[in-house]
Amino acid sequence: MAKHGNPLGIDIGGSGIKGAPVDLATGTFTAKRLRFDTPQPSTPEAVIDAVAKVVEHFKDEIGDAPIGVTVPAVVTHGTVRSAANIDHGWIDFDGELALETKLGRDVTLVNDADAAGYAELHYGAARDEFGLVILTTLGTGIGSAILYNNLLVPNSELGHLEIDGNDAEKDAASSVKDALGLSYEEYATRLQRYYSVLEALFSPDLIVVGGGISKDADKFLHLLELRTPIIPATLQNKAGIIGAARLAAEAAGVKVKPKKG
Repeated sequence: MAKHGNPLGIDIGGSGIKGAPVDLATGTFTAKRLRFDTPQPSTPEAVIDAVAKVVEHFKDEIGDAPIGVTVPAVVTHGTVRSAANIDHGWIDFDGELALETKLGRDVTLVNDADAAGYAELHYGAARDEFGLVILTTLGTGIGSAILYNNLLVPNSELGHLEIDGNDAEKDAASSVKDALGLSYEEYATRLQRYYSVLEALFSPDLIVVGGGISKDADKFLHLLELRTPIIPATLQNKAGIIGAARLAAEAAGVKVKPKKG
């Protein structure tokens, strides 16, 4: 008889591959997170082998529960269409099918920022927020997720908006702040321009700011002048795992009971 456990979320990043089973009622891990260094080069074959090790580690915990995997790339119908911080061999590679073939089970492959946004919507900073929510992750580049009335609009790539003739993330990613040695006040000027354009284009109800720099949100978010409320993400580096697990469960038809309280 098949054993039903908690869904597994796995987050593939440029430096690490992290995974944990997730309690979908609370959005919390049910076992200690496991991490492996991302193989170098990060070819599909090498990364999928590492993912298989994560699945093997948690096999007793997850049983036949769904598995969700994030990748730092655009994903359409399981096929990877770009390669941010991973090997270019992923481009036009059917990652979902390859994972399912390797693991012998259903897998849902999603963009990492989309997974993070979905987690923040259901368990984090944007919990219970209806209407239009935009999450941006400030890091090496700028990732984004668009969420409307609890639905995910995938692969938005709002870090690549052209603003003042430049790719937005070339001016406003947190890596630019670090590379140029900008103060938070100087960096906020760049963020003001970026978020003003985002606001003008989408008129969102809420903007959530994620990425590692979000832990220092009190140093720069108050410097921004926007009509839209803008708040820091709360799930930090757990968001991708949590969101991937939930998206996989929903794709498998699992009914998620809302958290009480």
